[in-house]
Amino acid sequence: MPGRGKKKPAGGGRPKRRTTGARKRPPTVGRAPNSARNSTRQSTRPRRKAKRKTAGLWRRIFGRTVYWGMVAGLWLGLIGGAGLLLLASDLPDTSALWEVERQPSITYVDIKGRQIAVRGAAYAPPIHVDELPASLVDAVLSIEDRRFYYHFGVDPIGLGRAVITNFRKGGVVQGGSTLTQQLAKNLFLTNERTYKRKAQEVLLAFWLESRFTKKEILSLYLNRVYFGRGAWGVEAAAQRYFAKPATALSLGESAMIAGLLKAPNRYSPTADLARAERRATVVLDVMVKARKITKDQRDAAFAQPVHVRRSQASPAASYFVDWLAPKVRELTGDVDADLLIETTLDLDNQRAAERAVIAALDEKAQQRGATQGALVALDSDGAVRAMAGGLSYARSQFNRATQARRQPGSAFKPFVYLAAIEAGLSPWTVRTDAPVQIGDWQPKNYSGKYSGDIALITALSKSINTVAVTVANEVGRDRIAEAAHRLGFQSDINQTRSMPLGSNGASLIELTSAYAPFANGGTLARPFGLRRISTREGDVLWEHPKTPPKQVLDARTYALMNVMLERVMSEGTGRRARLNDRPSAGKTGTTNDFRDAWFAGYSSGHTAGVWVGDDKNRAMQKITGGTLPAQIWHAYMVEALRDVPAVKPQGPNVAPGVSIAFTRLVPVQNLAEAHPPTDDPLGDLLGTLEE
Repeated sequence: MPGRGKKKPAGGGRPKRRTTGARKRPPTVGRAPNSARNSTRQSTRPRRKAKRKTAGLWRRIFGRTVYWGMVAGLWLGLIGGAGLLLLASDLPDTSALWEVERQPSITYVDIKGRQIAVRGAAYAPPIHVDELPASLVDAVLSIEDRRFYYHFGVDPIGLGRAVITNFRKGGVVQGGSTLTQQLAKNLFLTNERTYKRKAQEVLLAFWLESRFTKKEILSLYLNRVYFGRGAWGVEAAAQRYFAKPATALSLGESAMIAGLLKAPNRYSPTADLARAERRATVVLDVMVKARKITKDQRDAAFAQPVHVRRSQASPAASYFVDWLAPKVRELTGDVDADLLIETTLDLDNQRAAERAVIAALDEKAQQRGATQGALVALDSDGAVRAMAGGLSYARSQFNRATQARRQPGSAFKPFVYLAAIEAGLSPWTVRTDAPVQIGDWQPKNYSGKYSGDIALITALSKSINTVAVTVANEVGRDRIAEAAHRLGFQSDINQTRSMPLGSNGASLIELTSAYAPFANGGTLARPFGLRRISTREGDVLWEHPKTPPKQVLDARTYALMNVMLERVMSEGTGRRARLNDRPSAGKTGTTNDFRDAWFAGYSSGHTAGVWVGDDKNRAMQKITGGTLPAQIWHAYMVEALRDVPAVKPQGPNVAPGVSIAFTRLVPVQNLAEAHPPTDDPLGDLLGTLEE
């Protein structure tokens, strides 16, 4: 074979390739030797492989993410769609959006036909937003939904702003619901605070925005939203509060109407005009900030007073209406008609009662613990002419004239002496004012002093406790309880040792009605407030029955009780309540630690009772029945009887031969010796008044 037997090169390697005419390549400066280059190539290969592996890993992760994202999105879509179907299946029917299911309204009027209040729902014909003053529309949108014309039913910007504001304030001070959401809730949903209800509200807001124009939504809102005091819709509110159509509202009135939307009953001008005015001021300031009005326009609105409908400007009359409402429901049942309730209230007397209570319970009085007061006034037949159940109906709807039960104290003593006179004693019967011990109980006088022998008329006028207890033990507590029940007390009267001093609880209206027989000739006067109930069409449903008066006092007792109670006013503890232009009579009452202070009295056939105290039964600072209650009673009577002729109490019709001569069952020789006769022998017995 060719080449066989030839020697191999010494290195054992391949023979060098012979190059013919080949020029050697000059060495390159800085070029690495072949061995270095080979090692570099070998070292970069793992890096490239690592990069390729990393890229592949990310591609796989991305692919899987996309895949599982699509799967998750599909499932979320299915679950979300199912949730929407579930919510939609439970949505209320929206087909009757423009139909209003009216509920009957109940209008209360006073004895002269003046409107006191309207309860139930009050509606008015729908009105389009284009018919309303621009100031009213701007006021509503400025305070409720400034971005109304720019959102799609839900306002993310407004919601975000509300979240930030609430976070900064540390509580919920601003809501994020749009006007459309409010409309959806008012029309179709409840006030239930659940995520489901909120989700349905959003869905309905979207539906409203897709179905109606902005103006139609705003018109629906203004015609269907609640403005307080039973007024549904802006037209009904304008008539209710200002006795004018919504188209005639001024800027100030518009601001007050818009301010109601936050809390209709709280900001109602008939409940608290000052609070409503402050809220209207907030609305006007927001309108300036929103550039809907200028500062000059705002200042002009401030300068122009807002006149609230006068028949609605007696907020305390709501106590009276609340008292009547259960009786109205009982008498009418489920009548599907607007009702007219004719009452016994006299708005002139009502306003006089409110003014008297508010004037007396000023800041100084409240600092002394007299934080609340009540007044009720009755005509001779028991018809309620005025009822102030508290200092402010807006702050508290609890009726202290009818619902509160407090100890009347010495205001109960007339019934002790009534039983005594019916037992044969007289105002000039003498008993001893001295320490009395009944078991382990020893009643004390307010003054801490004792006067010795004293006539009953003096003991009552000075409100002597020991004599009242002595007389009660003498005539019997059972006779006292019977006399009190006969004259009008309806509560149980426990015949305890302290019963003569008024330890049994009673309501103000109960005590006042029991005084009425002393004023009206001795007939029972059950308090009542309803005269007639009829429909707006004139159908009479009920009328107060006319029953003959029931005589509860005979002529002698009636006359003597008037003598005694008039002395309380002229020279006794009730001197501050005395009326200068006409006869008046009554009695004070103060309980232990000055927790309750009372005055009940009458003049010219008109009977009124006053209570002053604290809802938490805290002690007052030396406020007695002869101070603030007597002052309130006097102020009310002066105003209420201004146009009423002065009338002296007339006794009952006395049969021929019946004598009402004063009787004296106990010898008074010792008293006469101690007090020589004068032109006014009883005047010497009065001494210094303590209460």
